[in-house]
Amino acid sequence: MTVMSRSQTHYFVPDPSRWPVVGAVALFCLGLGAAFAVNGMPAGRWGLLAGALILLYMLLGWFGDVIRESLRGNYQGKEDLSFRWGMGWFIFSEVMFFAAFFGALFWVRVVSLPTLGSADYKLLYPDFDAAWPLATGPGITDVYSAMEALGLPAINTLVLLTSGATVTLAHWGMLSGDRFQLKWGLLATVCLGVLFLTLQVHEYRHAISELNLTLASGAYGMTFYLLTGFHGLHVLLGTIILAVVWLRVMRGHFDERHHFAFEAASWYWHFVDVVWLLLFVFVYWL
Repeated sequence: MTVMSRSQTHYFVPDPSRWPVVGAVALFCLGLGAAFAVNGMPAGRWGLLAGALILLYMLLGWFGDVIRESLRGNYQGKEDLSFRWGMGWFIFSEVMFFAAFFGALFWVRVVSLPTLGSADYKLLYPDFDAAWPLATGPGITDVYSAMEALGLPAINTLVLLTSGATVTLAHWGMLSGDRFQLKWGLLATVCLGVLFLTLQVHEYRHAISELNLTLASGAYGMTFYLLTGFHGLHVLLGTIILAVVWLRVMRGHFDERHHFAFEAASWYWHFVDVVWLLLFVFVYWL
């Protein structure tokens, strides 16, 4: 961890930037394109494409500016502390994000489902059986099967646990100055992230085509895809972040004392690992 310099009296303030305006334009195009798309208008896809490209341009440019400022030595102890607090609060917001979905899962299984199956509701839903994970809502008539914990979910658990170990090895390599361990540990983590996403795509194809498990499959189908889908999105984001950090490592951007970008990426990846372990227990296993 970088120690704040006692002699530092000036907090670096960057020059006025155009990137927030570019980001606002990107979000406007994405929102307008989505509105057109859901109403079947041909301009929708072009609006979404334009928004995505502008957003990508903003991300590359803005992060490029930050990287150049870091390489110039503009970030010292005070800035480093701000970055750490910022990343910590960001991960906390992500914890609350997933807590809301786990809370919904808890409410459905422990409160809502037993209540709908109680004697008080038999007159409204006489054919409803309060069973989990099948038939988790009145009026659900399509036959579907639940995803088993053993198989691809268990393999993906092993993949993510292994990736947590490889990113830790890379961190140890960074702290000890072992560039070989750093580069290969980080590359292995990126490859394991890609493998996880590939297996999850295969799992979804299996769930939809063979188990008939969709978002319309009652409360189970809804919570299954929301929780695993948003987690997969976070794995994708984490993999991209780690890949960028790996490219920076290959260019020699970090040393034993100055490497917060790597630390932030590793914090985020460990958070993704922990969320998956909770998913595996409460969505797949129980």
